[in-house]
Amino acid sequence: MSTPFFKSIKNIPNIGFGIGMQNEYYDDILPPAQPPTLLEWIELIPENFMGKGGQTAKNLEALIAKGYPITSHGVGLSLGSVDPINPTYLAELTALFETINPLWFSDHLSFSSVNGRYLNDLIPLPFTREAVQVCADKIKVLQDKFQRPFLIENASTYARFPSINQYTEADFMRTIVETADCGILLDVNNIFVNCQNHQENVEDFVAGLPLERVVEIHIAGHLATESFLIDTHGEPICDEVFALLGAIYPQCPNLKGVLLERDTNIPPFKTLMTELQQVKTVALASVKSKVGGKS
Repeated sequence: MSTPFFKSIKNIPNIGFGIGMQNEYYDDILPPAQPPTLLEWIELIPENFMGKGGQTAKNLEALIAKGYPITSHGVGLSLGSVDPINPTYLAELTALFETINPLWFSDHLSFSSVNGRYLNDLIPLPFTREAVQVCADKIKVLQDKFQRPFLIENASTYARFPSINQYTEADFMRTIVETADCGILLDVNNIFVNCQNHQENVEDFVAGLPLERVVEIHIAGHLATESFLIDTHGEPICDEVFALLGAIYPQCPNLKGVLLERDTNIPPFKTLMTELQQVKTVALASVKSKVGGKS
């Protein structure tokens, strides 16, 4: 059996503010570059490293040697699929974890496989009791196997299933994490994108979440079109998403790390660090404001 969630995160330190690793940034992080003092931890997409050798393995070895805390954020577990967890994927993930020893690991509340065929996307789930059980059962297996905290991320979606939904999105997440006894990776940009696109209330969504289970926060930019918002991770963070970070950050008593995601339109590392400093400033200012009785 896995360690109960609140016990499993008890001794994990607050690792501060980090970035999702991109190939473009190795030259800025690895020797002979000067270590960026603002960068406190790194998140890896495991699919980029699983079963790979050559320069990818060398870069990973050098990155580990830098001593940054590392976490794993996957895209291939397909938690909501009725397919069983792919044994080949699980074996490669196990081998990677033996190398990187992540503090925790995470994936999206979605599915990406049907009958063993994988889709290059994160497909939204219906908010039903059956989907809760499918996801929770897989999460229990994962936490028992790896004996470290597992987090589910609220995915950006462009469809809803109102005729069959039995929960709101927040209640769906709450029920899964309480059933599986796992944590939450809360993406504040995805909250904003989904609430705008589906004409839902941000405050209601946040109020419905068990924020004591939030271990990690993601923040990113999105593309605004005339019709809807697209979660691109390729634009600067907008003011509304920064404000949402400031509102949520002080409400998460077990939060261990905040991550800036940038997956497309990769900017120079210096530009990324400037945005990371903005993220840190907004987050820490929100705590000071709360302590001062202004929020």
